[in-house]
Amino acid sequence: MIDIYKKSDEGLEKIDTIQKDCWINAVEPNYVELSEISKTLGIPEEFLTDPLDVDERARIEVEDGYILIILRVPFYDREHPEVPYNTVPLGIIYSENSIVTISSRENDILSSFKSKKMKNLSLKNKEKFIFLIFLRSAIMYLKYLRQISNLTNNLENELHKSMKNQELIRLLDLEKSLVFFTTALKANEIMIGRLSSVKKFKINSDDKDLLDDVIIEYRQAIEMANVYSNILSGMMDAFASVISNNLNVVMKFLTSISIILMFPTLVASIYGMNVALPFQNSPHAFLITMVMSFGLSFIGVLLFVYRRWF
Repeated sequence: MIDIYKKSDEGLEKIDTIQKDCWINAVEPNYVELSEISKTLGIPEEFLTDPLDVDERARIEVEDGYILIILRVPFYDREHPEVPYNTVPLGIIYSENSIVTISSRENDILSSFKSKKMKNLSLKNKEKFIFLIFLRSAIMYLKYLRQISNLTNNLENELHKSMKNQELIRLLDLEKSLVFFTTALKANEIMIGRLSSVKKFKINSDDKDLLDDVIIEYRQAIEMANVYSNILSGMMDAFASVISNNLNVVMKFLTSISIILMFPTLVASIYGMNVALPFQNSPHAFLITMVMSFGLSFIGVLLFVYRRWF
């Protein structure tokens, strides 16, 4: 799917044809759509296909007057809740006449640019537009990192009384998301730092301030991801021991109950033998054996309490 946007008084307005200073947003494009963009704008085909590779790393490439910027952006994966947060490449192709963004899936970062609330957005200053995409991406990283922190706190409360591995597996899935975030954020930071050295990419003084803000936001996101990852790793180790200890407590209690119940079983087994036994001719034989059974069990309970084995 390809959408084309042009600046208007009310924000960005969708148009039907490619014009000067327009934004072309391609989401899950097919081969025909990619060929059309390549022929119309003269963009190398590999610039259009590389961002569709989900494993593509963040990088910058310059060819024939075009600049390809690949940014790893975060997204919430509703289709795979086992690893809810992941990253995907977002290709940004810079030229003097237009900007092309291309991705293998829809994301919330570019959706905010389509809103007419951003009336001050200009497509003539393409460098600033790209920096705003960077900034929006960093903000989304911070938002998702806070969500991961909240999920971790909720799981922590459940783990205090858990004896199963389900909560630990959910923590492991969140740790995978943090690994994806940390790797992508570091690659993005390196890529953004190298962008100023690209000669064709001109950055004025105002845009330089915006770029500095972007770098600060990315560094903050990297620090948050590292902190949350360390906390999560420590929690997993600690709560693995907690789950094991909870299970040991339960097994200890069940073993104690089994030992206590063993005394009545022992007495009943002895008096169930077909041999001469004490009290067998007494009219109170049943009462005597019951007193013996419960007496031994009571002594066992007192011994366990005294030894703090319960």
